[in-house]
Amino acid sequence: MSLPPLPAETRFLFVTGGVISSLGKGIASASIGRLLKSQGYSVTFLKFDPYLNVDPGTMSPYQHGEVFVTHDGAETDLDVGHYERFTGNAFSALSNVTSGQIYETVIERERQGGYLGATVQVIPHVTDEIKRRLIAVAGDADVVIVEIGGTVGDIEGQPFLEAARQFRLDVGPSRVCFLHLTLVPMIATAGEYKTKPTQHSVRELRAIGIQPDVLLCRAKEGLPAEVKAKIGLHTSVASDAVFTAVDARSVYEVPLNLAAEGVDSRILDHFQLPSRERDLTDWKDLVRRLRTGSRDVRIAVVGKYVELEDSYKSLSEALVHGGVPHDARVEIRWVEAESLQDGDLSQLDDCDGILVPGGFGSRGTEGMAQAAGRARIERVPFFGICYGFQWAVVEFARSECGLDGASTQELNPDAEHQVFQLLRNLEGVEPMGGTMRVGAVTCILREGSLAARTYGRTRISERHRHRYEFERGYTELVESRGMKFSGFTEDGFYEIAEIPDHPWFLAVQFHPEFQSNPLRPHPLFSDFIGAALEKRERRPRSALPASAGAVSAG
Repeated sequence: MSLPPLPAETRFLFVTGGVISSLGKGIASASIGRLLKSQGYSVTFLKFDPYLNVDPGTMSPYQHGEVFVTHDGAETDLDVGHYERFTGNAFSALSNVTSGQIYETVIERERQGGYLGATVQVIPHVTDEIKRRLIAVAGDADVVIVEIGGTVGDIEGQPFLEAARQFRLDVGPSRVCFLHLTLVPMIATAGEYKTKPTQHSVRELRAIGIQPDVLLCRAKEGLPAEVKAKIGLHTSVASDAVFTAVDARSVYEVPLNLAAEGVDSRILDHFQLPSRERDLTDWKDLVRRLRTGSRDVRIAVVGKYVELEDSYKSLSEALVHGGVPHDARVEIRWVEAESLQDGDLSQLDDCDGILVPGGFGSRGTEGMAQAAGRARIERVPFFGICYGFQWAVVEFARSECGLDGASTQELNPDAEHQVFQLLRNLEGVEPMGGTMRVGAVTCILREGSLAARTYGRTRISERHRHRYEFERGYTELVESRGMKFSGFTEDGFYEIAEIPDHPWFLAVQFHPEFQSNPLRPHPLFSDFIGAALEKRERRPRSALPASAGAVSAG
């Protein structure tokens, strides 16, 4: 099969990583995207994930971290969230491709006779399908930033690197730039930076036919010129194309650090595109406010996967964003929900707000319910998201509506009172992957509600990822006891619950964190942080906890 027509002018920046994983390719890619956008170029992204899962939707958060949901309902890698937050653009299912998707497409095409009897091989059939995905995402963007997941040398990533190598031949060297992110460690006992890991990583990349054009070297501090020259000499990269990615206090400082190095200008020079004056005024102001916040607030996040904070990456970033309009530094106390199930809620004592996020399964759910009850009774600002919405309503049904043993169909299919039941369209559906209610859905807000006041309008669109819905037969009972439903989809799903007789108690079925970015904090997070600050500032000074320091933004 022939490839679709190549984009006429689009440039492609491939970002690879070496030495070790978790160096920050996603943040580097997003930061470069921000810089190119600040120069007036349009940018889109593609993340290649080498694992064989079709998408991360069925993967444990401890394996993968957060599943980021796009507006069109794709379950994607958390790096897509970085791309959206740093550029302010919304991306789609086209921006995340896995090996599973590639092989599934190739095998389906072979079964349908699409290869006309040919022997189907990695080259050219798999690599051609990878290149089709590159072309599909490009659209009319000036630059496509393509992050190849994993580390150079991983066997799973070889087809993607091979496709990238071929693609440079297809479109020409001036339209493809290879940026390689490596580690340059400082050996304290020797008192010097060691360049051998970077040399070996580049050698591995060159062995498969890719010569990097730009090196981005992760280091504690800026690399001296002589170290850059040494790296350049041993990797055949010009020394003025060897840049330092210094460790930053906040991920939002990274674009400014890379701008100071001139990374974006060098990339544009390779692409034979003019460098323009950057407009980073708003970004610089953001970083200043994050550094100099004059107020502190502590939020307890009571979740199931808190041992790996990447499980809640968009959530923690949205909380940080929510503090920016208030000049507040947000400290997150991660609380394992299961640890609250014995009734000892002392971890919540000195917190100014309580947030219960999404999750699946039975572990920790009673702790989530206890946290919601504590916030409700002691009038602590409370924010429930997805699973947090379900367990806030279940706790209220048990405590205020006399529905002893109330639960959800997911946890107890034999319970007399199943306050949440399987989505109607999922009855009889057995596969787990790709069957949830995902993506953006329009929601209508009740006039005068806390939700409507916070959003400043009565029609919103939010992203979802869930399998269960509120059982509407309990509406009259629940509302008669003081909890009100204030948001509904046009086809009748219940989306928001709140308690009017409470300083700030709101729970939502959707995931607002997916639409928050540092320059436009999501209104629910901003208002929640504002309510938590009010609570903190009403306390007697002697009762205020000593600040343990704000959570790092990222």
